[in-house]
Amino acid sequence: MDNSLELLVPAGDPDKLKTAIRFGADAVYLAGSDFGLRARAGNFSFFQLEQARQQTRAAGVKMYLTLNASLRASEFPALEALLEELKPLELDAYIVADAGVLACIRRVDPQRAIHMSTQANTCNPPAASFWQQAGVGRINLARELTLADIQAFKTVPDLELEAFVHGAMCVAHSGRCLISTALTGRSANRGDCAQPCRWNYSLVEEMRPGEAMTVEEDQRGTYLFNSRDLCLVEHLGPLVDAGVSSFKIEGRMKGIYYVAVTTDVYRQALDRLLAGEREVDPRWRDELDTVSHRPYGSGFLLGRDDAQISAADTRYLRSHDFVGLVCDAGEGLYVEGRNRFLPGEELELIGPQMRRAVIRVAGLRGLDGTELTVAQPNSKVRIEPFPEWAEAGDMLRRKRGRA
Repeated sequence: MDNSLELLVPAGDPDKLKTAIRFGADAVYLAGSDFGLRARAGNFSFFQLEQARQQTRAAGVKMYLTLNASLRASEFPALEALLEELKPLELDAYIVADAGVLACIRRVDPQRAIHMSTQANTCNPPAASFWQQAGVGRINLARELTLADIQAFKTVPDLELEAFVHGAMCVAHSGRCLISTALTGRSANRGDCAQPCRWNYSLVEEMRPGEAMTVEEDQRGTYLFNSRDLCLVEHLGPLVDAGVSSFKIEGRMKGIYYVAVTTDVYRQALDRLLAGEREVDPRWRDELDTVSHRPYGSGFLLGRDDAQISAADTRYLRSHDFVGLVCDAGEGLYVEGRNRFLPGEELELIGPQMRRAVIRVAGLRGLDGTELTVAQPNSKVRIEPFPEWAEAGDMLRRKRGRA
């Protein structure tokens, strides 16, 4: 079994970075204030990038910076200046999609590793060889590939293969979408997607204005604007056999609870593979159901004739609500509220390595000792009891349907 499998986790802002490291990421991907494809994520100032580099080095976690937007000619002087400024950080790699950005990195910082983004739509070994000859050491495979397609990349020696295994999918070819630009003026290829494929649509025929019609569907659902979320936790073994060594979770725009749960689950799944175990733990899917998601599917991985890319109903689902983050200011643990909860409620505490404990809140107090009848969002409260293993960075959640 390959002992170099990598779990690559989104770090949309400093809090998500901290969570990703704590819950078991081998590597994180993040962006500065410019040239990434999540312009509305929290992202990192240059000072925060310096801090993030210190954190990742201390934790033995690799740090990849996304520069995968499509640039205009006028933006290259700013890119060159940024690359010069970033040199001292000695980042582990840049993630790019634009051939011009790739050429600029090779000229300004030729020692830096370069990973090709899924935005480049690399679907075949000749394309991978082309990028490799241009200085790329890793390819993030196009999301339209089957296992057989991925196995064909073994013919390209000394090339690392990375694949998305979890998160939101897009109706466009590996995310290269024009819908957002056409409808809102916000370009997906420059990091500012308005996600119009998540909006609700009906059809209106030209000669029947005002008559909204439903979209016809067959047994596999409809085929417009209704992509599933990707979930490949049950298929990691075949991906390893096909040559994938880096397993990427989507979600720089998602919250810290999403980062914690998905990292925790895929960490355990990869550790099991590294130990030579192929059995799939049913708890993994149960855990992944606790975060907000659209119906899960395996995408094109198992073959185009049985692709799981659409669903008749793509409303967001989740089995649990994130209600609080465990913190420590040096005077004992307390909870920073994210959703309201009450004394007497049954909550679940989650920590790394799939640690879980159900607790019943016996009482609530403010940090000044005042007894409280409710914990509100953004409040800071002490609760009783906490399990002995509880630590800052753990999280509290509540099964949906309860108060």
